[in-house]
Amino acid sequence: MNRIIVSIICLLITFILIFTLVLPKKEDLNFSQKKVEEKMAEIQFKEEYFLNLSKISEELKNYTLNLSKIDSALPEDPELPLLFDFLQHSSSQSGLVLTEVNCLALTSSVKTEGYPSEIKETELKLTVSGPYSSFKNFLSILEKSARLIEVESLSFSAAPKEESIKFDLQIKVHSY
Repeated sequence: MNRIIVSIICLLITFILIFTLVLPKKEDLNFSQKKVEEKMAEIQFKEEYFLNLSKISEELKNYTLNLSKIDSALPEDPELPLLFDFLQHSSSQSGLVLTEVNCLALTSSVKTEGYPSEIKETELKLTVSGPYSSFKNFLSILEKSARLIEVESLSFSAAPKEESIKFDLQIKVHSY
């Protein structure tokens, strides 16, 4: 009888030890294995992501010429001195005299179709004088320039008995 009781007590102690010591460690091990699997999946996802980014980067290298054209059309800042120089050079190249340039407004961001945009607009007022054919050439140069330049308004006046006409332009130039 004593042996049976001792066997039962040993068996109970064994079960108690299993439930109190071994099973919690097994659960910790399972939890750790799940975390390792999650981290491995995350690492694999990031590796695929960076591989995809490198492929896209290589693909973009094929379009450097086109991207440089976009960069020149939409520079990062308004670059007003370069713009003024371009306007002066273009007006003299077409046979006009640039008499006045005023910066009217610098808009920080423009909303396009209800969505905010990162594109900035700079409004300028120009006054040039010269013959009409030269003015047409000047507008053609503005239209063909790499910069995004929009003519917003145009007015002109001619003094009696003078060959040159005074043209007032309001233009809008875009940048990032």
